[in-house]
Amino acid sequence: MSAQLLRGNWNQLKGTLKQKYGQLTDDDLKYVEGKEEELMGRIQKKLGLTKDALDLIIKEHSVMQKNKAK
Repeated sequence: MSAQLLRGNWNQLKGTLKQKYGQLTDDDLKYVEGKEEELMGRIQKKLGLTKDALDLIIKEHSVMQKNKAK
């Protein structure tokens, strides 16, 4: 997954993840620039997802946001 994709939509994605996965806390979703892999690892571990599954969720969110902007 592209770090740029994560950075560009992070605030919106964070809200979506918190709504969909109530077990995620603000600490789980704390973004620090340059530590994207660490963030992804925390989310994967908390949700029990593979890297590919989490990448797919992020990409789907990005597509939905682009479609809303049209």
